[in-house]
Amino acid sequence: MVVLVLVGIPIAMLNDLNQMAALLLSGGADYLTVFGADQLPAQVMFHLDLYENGLHIAYIFWGLWLFPLGYLVFKSGFLPRILGILLVIAGCGYLIEFVTYFLFPNFDATIRMFTFWGEVILALWLLIKGVNVEQWEGVLLNLPDLPIPNR
Repeated sequence: MVVLVLVGIPIAMLNDLNQMAALLLSGGADYLTVFGADQLPAQVMFHLDLYENGLHIAYIFWGLWLFPLGYLVFKSGFLPRILGILLVIAGCGYLIEFVTYFLFPNFDATIRMFTFWGEVILALWLLIKGVNVEQWEGVLLNLPDLPIPNR
């Protein structure tokens, strides 16, 4: 799960450079005068399209990491099991959108807009309600004593 997140974050961050490039090209700096009047908007659109493609590549990892997270939430018992199911559904939404974007480029559907509820509800649940404290403390009390290494 951590590996998938650690791969997805740099892809998304590097992909943001495409938006920055579009802003720089639109800035009107003196060095941009080498481009013709029709070339500059074409380059801006190129970088914005490249950003859209890169975002869909990041969807692979954003979707795949939700599967183990959903499984862990479902099996943990510290959070409602429905949250785990909703997280797996959200992961499916990201992956379906990735596949449809690259296999059917003219098909314009945003499936993740209907499946993202698991992520939102998990964040709100953790902010407002938190985990089941009694159950969490019970698990901590039942952990075996770990040996402390000599220093």
